[in-house]
Amino acid sequence: MAGLFDRTMTIIKAKWNKLLNRAENPQETLDYSYEQQLQLLQNVKRGVADVVTAKKRLELQADKLELSVPKLESQARDALAHNREDLARLALERKTAAQTQLQDLDRQVSELESQQQKLEANEKALATKIESFRSEKEVMKAQYSAAEASGRIGEASTGIGDQMADAGSAIQRAREKTEEMQARASAMDELIASGTLEDFTSGDQTQLDRELAALTSQSKVDDELEKMKAELETGSTKKEIEQ
Repeated sequence: MAGLFDRTMTIIKAKWNKLLNRAENPQETLDYSYEQQLQLLQNVKRGVADVVTAKKRLELQADKLELSVPKLESQARDALAHNREDLARLALERKTAAQTQLQDLDRQVSELESQQQKLEANEKALATKIESFRSEKEVMKAQYSAAEASGRIGEASTGIGDQMADAGSAIQRAREKTEEMQARASAMDELIASGTLEDFTSGDQTQLDRELAALTSQSKVDDELEKMKAELETGSTKKEIEQ
């Protein structure tokens, strides 16, 4: 019986390990294994109850036979007293048969008693192992829950880190774009200031002013040139008169 108990526990552990390896939720697997062990314990208890019931039935039969032995012996004596040797012999034969049956029942009761003790010992050992498994199961479930929560926090932290990295990249791209636009604007201003590029954003008035300024400048140059010619002519005339 002990060997059967050990083999059963080994099978349960093997199945449990197999399920645990492929299960998505180890907590459910642990609970399932615990329920299986409780079922095994109930089977052992039923086995103990069956043995106790069978032993009790045999003990009742033995009690009846034990009471019949002295009764049959008394009947044999009464038969002899009445010169009924045939009846006396019959009573003694029944007595002998009862005694034989009684011995056989005592042997069976003794065997059942031994089985009962072994089953009760197995029941106690199994109950102890199941309680130990229950405690370990609760610890493992708590550890799994903690690990699961830690994993979720880690995933969330990783997500936050990725989002922050993306935000940093976006800021960097925006900064680079802004600097590029500022550089372009500065270059445009330099080109416009040097006259290499016209500032079309200023409209037609600026172009007109530029053309008028050019005409005014040319007029001044012409006036200055005519004045110089006149001065030269005046100087030449004076020299001729003096001569």
